[in-house]
Order: sequence, then C-alpha cells, then structure tokens
Amino acid sequence: MHSYLRAIGFSNLVSEPETERLLGEVFRDFDHRNIARDEHSIFIEMEKEYGPDMGIIVCGSLDREGFHREYYFPYYRGSGITTTEEVTVEKRVNGDSFAGVCEDGRLGVSLIFYLQNPAECQKERVINQLFGRKSSLTLSGLSTEGMILLPVRKDVEQPEVREENIAQRNQLIAAARNGDPEAIESLTIEDMDLYSMLSRRVYEEDLYSIVDTFFMPYGIECDQYQIMGNITYYTRVCNPVTHENVYQINLECNDMNFDICINEADLTGSPEVGRRFKGTIWMQGRVNFE
Repeated sequence: MHSYLRAIGFSNLVSEPETERLLGEVFRDFDHRNIARDEHSIFIEMEKEYGPDMGIIVCGSLDREGFHREYYFPYYRGSGITTTEEVTVEKRVNGDSFAGVCEDGRLGVSLIFYLQNPAECQKERVINQLFGRKSSLTLSGLSTEGMILLPVRKDVEQPEVREENIAQRNQLIAAARNGDPEAIESLTIEDMDLYSMLSRRVYEEDLYSIVDTFFMPYGIECDQYQIMGNITYYTRVCNPVTHENVYQINLECNDMNFDICINEADLTGSPEVGRRFKGTIWMQGRVNFE
C-alpha cells in the first residue's frame, strides 16, 4: 500500500517516520469519518482528501484504551457505475482489510478488488442488506507505472457490429454458467477460431494493432491487473501538499468503464482522448447502496 501513495502525489515519502506523520495528520484532521458497531468492537474509518476524489483512509478499532490503527490505504474514488452484477465482500486472509469479488461476463475472469468503504459495508452486513440483493459497483485503480499508446484505426461500421457480437457473447457466457452444453461448445469453438486468427496475424502485424484492449490478472496479488484501455476523458490535478501533478483518466476496457489515477512522473507519453493507456493497476472498488 505504501508504494501506491505515489499514485496520489506522495512520491517523496522515503522513510517510515514521514509516513507516520502523514497518517497522524489524517487521524487528527480527517474530512470524513464512518463508524460500524457490533457486539464485539467498534470499527472506525477516517478519510482525508488530498485532491479531487483522492486521499488516504485510515481504519482501526476503538476500545477503552483508545484507537488502534489496523491498516491504511491511498484511494481514488471513481465516477459513475461500473457494473451492477452481484458483489460479495469478505475479510482478507490476513484479517486487516476487505476484498470484494464480482463476476462480470465482460472480463472473462473473476474480478477481485480492494474495498474502499469497509465501514459502510460492515453496517450493511449487520442489517442483512448486503447479501441476497444486487448493488452497484464503482471501480477505480491506482497505478505506479503506465504508458500512452496510439489508438487502433477502426472501420466506421465496426462499433455497431462489435456491440452486437459482445451482446451475443455475454448471452453465451451466462448460458454456459448455467450449464448449457451448446453454449459451452460455441464458446470453445469461438476461442479456437480467435486463437487461429491471432496466430496468423501476429507474424505480419504488431500485437497492439491487433489487440484493442485487455484486462488480465498480474503478479501474485489477487487485486492487481495488467490493463490496456481507450481513454475517454482525463484531467490533471495537483496534490496541494506536495504540489505533484497526477492524471485522473477514465478508460473503456473490455467494454467496461472505470477510472485510474497515476502520478505524472510515472506516466510515459501524453494522454489524449482516443489514445490508449497500458499499465499495471491496483484495483479498488466502492459498493454503492441505495
């Protein structure tokens, strides 16, 4: 988590005392606080903003001896609704934070993300409103390494055909999950044809001119991904404490929209609408309740 502080403009934190002073500022001068109580403990979440939609969250427990910090993390709050598929929230194995899991057919993999609003989700679990009903999800990512690529030239009619193909594939994936043998066979044949086509084209074309976007797990951490997506809009903001510039970029990736945040010093190239971002992200998510 410490390494991703640079994504929101804190690239000069080189020692533990500097980090502790920053976390102490969050504890003393937070902008928002959320509390979840149960019969055993009181969970507190304190948030301080260091720019538009980005900042640091400190989480811990409160007892008679005072506040005990359990973990902290930098965050970037995305915009809009990424998906309305069902979300499951569980405490991580190390017990110091929460992870969410969402099955979205557009990605082809189980989407695992780091939960941004644990206190709110704990309160929802207590009153039995989280599980058993659908809730929307807003995804965002922090990146410490990325580059800008030129777009792929597309035919004028291609977007309409692509949307129709995507809708048909999503229907097949949904049917395959329910055990439909014909849907499973159709998806298998489709993947074989795609692999054959790529194998032929890769000898004569650059890989990034064939692949428009991709989304795949990266490394040993379950919530980190290697992505490439089309830039739909972006903005450059300044951290008021460090005066470092960061880019906040909205991406269309595998037909799903979400936002990422990256330090200007870690981005190779100049972002423009229509160009593509390629890099590694730490995926975060906020579960939205009605």
